[in-house]
Amino acid sequence: MASSTHPSFPSRPYTSNLGKLPDRSLGTTFGASTTQQQRENARLERERERMDKERLEREEQNQLTEEQREEIKEAFMLFDLDKDQRIDYHELKVAMKALGFDLPKAEILSILQTHGSPQSPSSSSSAPSPYAHTRLLLPFEKFQAVMAQRILARDPREEILRAFELFDEGAKGKINLSDLRRVARELGEGLEEEELAAMIEEFDLDGDGAISREEFLGICLQ
Repeated sequence: MASSTHPSFPSRPYTSNLGKLPDRSLGTTFGASTTQQQRENARLERERERMDKERLEREEQNQLTEEQREEIKEAFMLFDLDKDQRIDYHELKVAMKALGFDLPKAEILSILQTHGSPQSPSSSSSAPSPYAHTRLLLPFEKFQAVMAQRILARDPREEILRAFELFDEGAKGKINLSDLRRVARELGEGLEEEELAAMIEEFDLDGDGAISREEFLGICLQ
């Protein structure tokens, strides 16, 4: 009797690539690589901006006269009370005022937030303030850069008029012989009355016996 068993079909290997899914790890690796490159580009850009800023600061400081640099240094050293080469809000305010810049609180705080650095906690303090970490200090080199920028941007007419006010006692709007006599005495200059009168006569263009603001500006801007 013949066997009823049917011959078996050969097995079909399902190894076709049609149903194969893409490897997700490739996308993850590519994304991580892109993010890392973006971070590196951002870091390089920040470094370029920092170097450009420092270069500009050096160029501005080189434009100052030796006298201006010395005035900046003296103002900083005078108000750096603990002599740590850094000044706080109050010291910065009075140092800038001594150099002719009487700024409002908001501007002083803005300078500290832009150029200052946080105060490091003092190990010698037995009871540190809970707000000590928010106190910003300005180092000398940053103070020098800030002041150089402001001095160079200052209108020379403002400086001249400030000098005029030192002569013009009582805010009369004119410098007369009495003003010159007083200033000469304060400076220890032994000028004769005739010499002082000759100075008034030389620069008194309208013949009123005194030097006006406009005449004083004309003398200094020649």
